[in-house]
Amino acid sequence: MTTAPRTAAQRLVDVLVANDVSHVFCVPGESYLAVLDALGDVADRIQVITCRHEAGAANMAEAYGKLTGKPGICMVTRGPGATHASIGVHTAHQDSTPMILFVGQIAVSDRGRGAFQEVDYREVFGGLAKWATELESGERTTEVLERAFATALQGRMGPVVVALPEDVLVADGGPAPIRRVAPARAALDPAVAAEIERRLAAAERPLLVLGGSGWTDAATTAIGDWAERLGLPVALSFRRKDLISNDRPNYVGDLGLGPNPKLLQRVREADLILTIGARLGENPTQGYTLLDRDRTATTLIHIHPGPEEVGRVWAPLLGATADNSLAAIALSKLEPGRTWSDQAAAGHADFLAFNSRVEVTGDVNMSEVIAHIDAATPEDVVFTNGAGNYAAWLHRFVRHRARRTQLAPTSGAMGYGYPAAVAAKAIQPWREVICIAGDGEYLMTGQELATAVQYGIATLTVIVDNGTYGTIRMHQERDYPNRVVATDLKNPDFVRYAEAFGAFGVRCERTGDFPAAFEAARAATRAGQPAIVHLITSAEDIAPGRTLTQLRGG
Repeated sequence: MTTAPRTAAQRLVDVLVANDVSHVFCVPGESYLAVLDALGDVADRIQVITCRHEAGAANMAEAYGKLTGKPGICMVTRGPGATHASIGVHTAHQDSTPMILFVGQIAVSDRGRGAFQEVDYREVFGGLAKWATELESGERTTEVLERAFATALQGRMGPVVVALPEDVLVADGGPAPIRRVAPARAALDPAVAAEIERRLAAAERPLLVLGGSGWTDAATTAIGDWAERLGLPVALSFRRKDLISNDRPNYVGDLGLGPNPKLLQRVREADLILTIGARLGENPTQGYTLLDRDRTATTLIHIHPGPEEVGRVWAPLLGATADNSLAAIALSKLEPGRTWSDQAAAGHADFLAFNSRVEVTGDVNMSEVIAHIDAATPEDVVFTNGAGNYAAWLHRFVRHRARRTQLAPTSGAMGYGYPAAVAAKAIQPWREVICIAGDGEYLMTGQELATAVQYGIATLTVIVDNGTYGTIRMHQERDYPNRVVATDLKNPDFVRYAEAFGAFGVRCERTGDFPAAFEAARAATRAGQPAIVHLITSAEDIAPGRTLTQLRGG
């Protein structure tokens, strides 16, 4: 009896299985029904999580990539489905996260007719993704998909978009995959390592800056132990605060939004800045003002897996292209013959002082709330957030002590936090996952609470409700005092909102009441129920150490 050849849709799923994909996040569509049918045959290997909006699905896939280091897989339908999902592709690109977005597509025979929901995905996603392509031959399915995995993982990691014409999906799928894709990784040139050792030996005020993606636990441990032994001060880039433990005695803070002024001064005074993985883009460099091109030419050593990033903005003293982890392990073997323990101790003391309680005007002190969450939860708790001023409290007052505990978009994407929490809890259900969300940010993707309830994904969300788009309001009050336009929000009762979905909800209006509310929500999650804490805060306390009155000049 002759066995029917496997279709392209089935081969696509074969490639996912061969590459140890555990979850697919999707919104179903008729354009890729053949793939959904093939996924039904591997339900014991791959869990398909059906989402309520393509933006939620794409953000979940991006969070999967951040948390696991493997490409997150998202599947959506053509046209509106793809454009809704584009936010996740943009975040994956800005954040250097491996991800593959599969988009159902019109039949090849209808191309160019302006068919229903027709889009040229190479054109639309060409500037957002590392590679945007269309599967034009069923027999090349494995070839194209393996290239997609390799592209997402090699060099500077990022997203790939693959369009799937519905007629190609049911055609002969060609050869089977042989093995998992093993990405090529560049090692650090030994001559560069030797030069770095020489430069370190001569440095009086060095600083190590870590960032980027693709790190292994072994590499972060090695570079962390090495820097601590030398007393080499370590700063982390924007929203990469979980690369090394913030309790290390040489950790001096993160280069994000609203950073410690003493850390910024340390950067300005450094006579050698050794950077691995960080792109040194707009946010870490405070709008490209923290560094100076003349000084970087004599002080900056920049190592990055993407050659296009070295020298992109800052002319370095020394540049190198290498995998972050391989470079870190190579550097951890250097012996510069000196230490800087006094500088490390002073920098860590500055970090601790910056993380002390902040005075506020309202009934909820977010510095105390976040400090309580930090103290009450285990080291491996995963924190997620999107964009908004509320996140400044989280980033400042949480001390990350373990790897892969921060899921946050360097792209500044609103609506990221809650889908990221759903993905994290789905992937690693044994870990506690806490989303800190602003009121405006949460309602962009908060409907994914239905997804969490449907699949028994017990997330905990603290919604920081100050009734305004806080970041925009902050800039508005600074530039146009007392002229509030388009930033006020009227919010629902988030307790009733949670209960309507079948989740747990509790309201909190005072700092002193938060520990009990938080524990009640945690108890619900331990029982398998998603939970929300509706935390009412004052818009006056717009950011740590900053009020609206101060911004208005009052």
